[in-house]
Amino acid sequence: MQYAIPLFFQKQQKQETSLLLPLRNIVLLPGITLPVVAGRTRSVAAVESAMLSEDKQLILAAIRPEAQKRLEEDENAEINSIEEIYPVATLAVIHRMSRLPIGPIQLIVEGKERVLIEELVETTPTYKVKFRPLPALTQQVAIAAGTDKQTLEALLGAIKSLWQEVSELNTKFPEELLAVLLNSEDPAQLAYQTSVLLQQDVPTMQAVLEQNNLEQLLRTVLEDLQKEIEFQRLRGEILGETKKEIDQQQKEFFLRQQLKKIQEELGEVDPDQKETEELRSRLLEAQLPEVVEKQAKRELARLERIGSASAEGGVIRTYLDWLLEMPWSKKVEDNLDLQNAREVLDADHHGLRKVKDRIIEHIATFKLKKIAQQQQVQESKPQKISQSYTVGTVICFSGPPGVGKTSLGQSIARALGRPFERISLGGLRDEAELRGHRRTYIGAMPGRIVQALHRAGVKNPVIMLDELDKVGMDYRGDPASVLLEILDPQQNHNFRDLYLDLDFDLSEVLFVGTANDLSHISAPLLDRLEIIELTGYSEEEKLTIAQRYLLPRQIAKAGLPDNALQLTEEALRLVIEYYTREAGVRKLEQQLATLCRKIAVRYANGETDPRVVHPEEIEELLGAKQFLREAIRKETKPGVATGLAWTWQGGEILFVEAVLLPQGKDLTITGQLGEVMQESAQIARSYIWSKAEALGIDLSIFKDNGLHLHVPAGAIPKDGPSAGVTMVVAIASLVTNQPVRTDTAMTGEIDLSGEVLPIGGVREKVLAARRAGIKRILLPQHNQKDLVDIPEDVRKQMEFIFCDRIEQVLANALMNQQEVLVDDNNGNRGQQTVLETRR
Repeated sequence: MQYAIPLFFQKQQKQETSLLLPLRNIVLLPGITLPVVAGRTRSVAAVESAMLSEDKQLILAAIRPEAQKRLEEDENAEINSIEEIYPVATLAVIHRMSRLPIGPIQLIVEGKERVLIEELVETTPTYKVKFRPLPALTQQVAIAAGTDKQTLEALLGAIKSLWQEVSELNTKFPEELLAVLLNSEDPAQLAYQTSVLLQQDVPTMQAVLEQNNLEQLLRTVLEDLQKEIEFQRLRGEILGETKKEIDQQQKEFFLRQQLKKIQEELGEVDPDQKETEELRSRLLEAQLPEVVEKQAKRELARLERIGSASAEGGVIRTYLDWLLEMPWSKKVEDNLDLQNAREVLDADHHGLRKVKDRIIEHIATFKLKKIAQQQQVQESKPQKISQSYTVGTVICFSGPPGVGKTSLGQSIARALGRPFERISLGGLRDEAELRGHRRTYIGAMPGRIVQALHRAGVKNPVIMLDELDKVGMDYRGDPASVLLEILDPQQNHNFRDLYLDLDFDLSEVLFVGTANDLSHISAPLLDRLEIIELTGYSEEEKLTIAQRYLLPRQIAKAGLPDNALQLTEEALRLVIEYYTREAGVRKLEQQLATLCRKIAVRYANGETDPRVVHPEEIEELLGAKQFLREAIRKETKPGVATGLAWTWQGGEILFVEAVLLPQGKDLTITGQLGEVMQESAQIARSYIWSKAEALGIDLSIFKDNGLHLHVPAGAIPKDGPSAGVTMVVAIASLVTNQPVRTDTAMTGEIDLSGEVLPIGGVREKVLAARRAGIKRILLPQHNQKDLVDIPEDVRKQMEFIFCDRIEQVLANALMNQQEVLVDDNNGNRGQQTVLETRR
């Protein structure tokens, strides 16, 4: 934007150069002294340079709103062009500078004169601009330009009289400041002082700074001051009305007190007295702990004094209701029959043997602690009884969605005979949601922990903290830090909710957590949890779960008779294979619910014959197949190897493809691979190249050709080190022109020394290989222990080969190899692969 400057003045003033300090949210006017702050690198450099000069002067310019928004979003951003600042600025002198050990530089500056910035000549390491001074708005210059003197004097007097009126409306207005304003004889200076005192926004004050006409400047400031007076007058009226309302409330209070005395004389029942008597009766029946009873009596006495009709009386009444209804000492007797617990778990969940065993172990510790407690009572050892039967370790079920984490918590509660409460922590960011709000806030409530105990009605329920990994944090606090206290057996016996403001013993509460991704849980919180992994179900397990649990439940929900719908085993396998892709069974239950609703429609139309659904009818009822499982490739082509991957939906097979690029260079990797997977590809190429001579591979293949590795399904991000073995085999197959066995899949991490390192997710990967029809799997030697987690029927159907060296992987993966027996350094006999050289 161009700023107009009188031509005669422009010819008289020479262009000068000065340092520049951009200002955010501040406009410095001539004759005004203000504190400012310089914190960004270039601004600090400008201030330091100005302090080294003789006159200690620099130009202060306000930043435009659009540029200021960019600076607020990035604390390291700087001004880069003259368009980001207003061209009309103020030449100022620095009176004082103070620098703290930490933080920005603080300045006291005084505006001297207005200037017009014409060019930003330097931005690094500091700001320098070229400028011309603007004409001063004096009364003599204005009169010379044709402004009437009497008009200026009238405007000056009007502004002073308005300031006198402001001081009368606002009794706190400083007398010294009023004296300065009334004694001012410089119209422009009075206008600038008025604009500063009105605390106007940056665009308004910038318009005041840019005003070249003194009369117009005074008129603008006068109008703004009149608006301020109207605001002050309206504010006074509002305060007066508020005072009247308060006086009316006090009057009503005294009248109520008089009415209370009259009712006492007449023998009538006071409603407030009736309410307090009811609360006192409940207090006697509640049998509260001594500390709680003392607090309740104190609050009840306050309620009697102020009455329940007042606003504070309602708050006290609500608080007393919470105190009286909390289960301070009430608890249920645990059912510690291990056989009953086993039956409940088996009835609610299929499989999960290791998980059920751990839960039974947990219940067994409860039983032994209870026996020890009873013995201590008999032996009269009260000093140990208080700590004898606390819950201790907190269980956390970790696994993909739909595997039964939440329902396991419900089964634990049913087995123990305790009430069950679930607290969802997904998206929780305010720690007050757990710890409660102080009663001083309007609408204050206890935290979710206390609310769950209130709903349960006992002090030892089972409380499930669902989605622990979804807890967030922001300016309102860190809920995970509150969970540290709640879940720590050494601290939670005196948990203090901010609303109740009393200690509550959480040591007998059985907390059970759930999470999908443990990496999102803070290390201190994770240290307080005992993690129990729930992996995905095999196809056979899903089949059994659907037949025993899911289908009967959905038939009942649809309102159908028990025999209204049956699925053949082949039809159910088809639904599992082509209509779901998950580690759990949630989507499977949704598909079965769809089938039940389809049959319910026919049943409602009068077709009440039992329906048996066969595989050929599935597409008619559920639509086209939603998923096509990756199958093994029948074509034996060099450069393609089958790997195994783990996802949140379970295991999957993936293919690694390798091709040579004639006259190319380096390694090209595609397929949306993460950093770890890209590093595995580089390690695989480097290893084969480094061992080319030992493996009988012509080095010219690597020197004269580039290499391209691709993992299909490029729209899906992939990462992890377990594809390293597959990449080595794909590259070796390519450079030796030997195909990889199509009935074989592999997984494992590699290093440059040729070792095969262990990986995770073995169960899910093996189940995925089985679904794809693969019969042989190459696994790291250290993962042999993980076979115990694989269903027995799957182990019998597949061949597992364990390798601790890449040479063993190549020996079992590539076709057309010659195997020779050699002695290793320890005298043991092993296999070494000699590959046929591709020439």
